[in-house]
Formats: sequence, structure tokens, C-alpha cells
Amino acid sequence: MSKKRILLVDDHQLIIDGLKGFIQTNNDYQIVGEANTGTEAIKLAELLNPDIILMDIEMPGISGIQASQEIKKIRPNCGIVIISMHKEKELIKKLMSYGVDGYLLKNSSQNEVLQAVKHVLEGGKYFSQDVETSLNEQSETQNHKTDVLTIAQLTEREIEILKLVSLGKTNKEIGESLFISHRTVDTHRTNLMKKLDIKNVAGLIRFAFKNGLIQ
Repeated sequence: MSKKRILLVDDHQLIIDGLKGFIQTNNDYQIVGEANTGTEAIKLAELLNPDIILMDIEMPGISGIQASQEIKKIRPNCGIVIISMHKEKELIKKLMSYGVDGYLLKNSSQNEVLQAVKHVLEGGKYFSQDVETSLNEQSETQNHKTDVLTIAQLTEREIEILKLVSLGKTNKEIGESLFISHRTVDTHRTNLMKKLDIKNVAGLIRFAFKNGLIQ
């Protein structure tokens, strides 16, 4: 029987090396590639045609969210298991709508990672217990109120740019769409991150999904 082909995607090489270290001890699996960005993940998924991908969310440029969506378009039969530190319900639900097959937290054990890989390769879905709990929890009213107040402080232009950033548009594409310079877009993006106390694009995407700014 041929080995199942696995692609590892994370912007931290230490995580990739850790996954590779114990996955390679299983004779049923073969690590066929590694990627440190969402862009690399999409290219390698198309080139290598892996059976399953273990994917981080927060990466430079294209996030694991956008990469998962694109990969499912070009390789619909490829299993994708997200391994992330984030467990926001709306984020997980959106990834599920993109066809993601599993979701683990980064504190998962080696045995659980292997269990998830096996389950997804057999055609199933796998979500860790903490993720299942998050999906079943009621929305936290206080957090929602806080987000509503924060959104109210954003300008109409900032909300427009937040939506476009969350859809994976570059500064150049956003500028062309809104008829403003890419430098102006960059300024708005910086202001957005300051107002929302968010450090990267993946955080902006999570915020937009959580608050229904994009569907």
C-alpha cells in the first residue's frame, strides 16, 4: 500500500520540525513538502497533490484561511486539518464552510494529531474537544457589545478596507477598487490595527468574520 502524502504548512519552522519528527515515525505517512506561507501552500498543493495538509492560520501574506479556501477549489479531495492557537467559534465555522476537514489546537498531543490525520484520510471530520466546546458555546454578550462599540469608532472607509483586506485583497487591489493610492490604503490598514488592537491580517480576518462584516 502506498504511503499517504502529507504537506506541512506553518510560518514557524520549529512547529514544522516538531510535526515532521513524529509523523515520519509512522510508516503509513510520507512528508512530501513544507510551506511557510499561504502562497507557498497553494502552489505546493497544486504541484504535489498531497492527500492531507496540516495548516496554520496566521502566516505572512495570505493566511491559512484564504489558503484553505483556494486549495479546496483546486484540490477538493485533499484533506485539510487546521492546527492553530485560535478557537473563536465564528472563525471555525467559516473554515468549516470552506470545506476544512479538521481543527486542532496547538496544545494537542502527538497522538491526537495522528488520530485526526487518520480520521480525515478515512473520509471523516475531526475537531478536538476544546474546538467542539467552542462551537457549542453561546456567544458571549459582553464581548459582542465591546466589538459593536469598537466598530462604531471606525470610519466608513476603514470598514470598507477591513472588508476588502479580509477578502484577501492586496493594498494595490484595494486602492484600485476604491480609487485611492496604495499608500493611503496602507495608512488606513495601520489605523485599523491600532484601533482594533490587532497585530496582523489574520487578526483582521477573524474580527471581520466574528462580527459579520463578511460572509
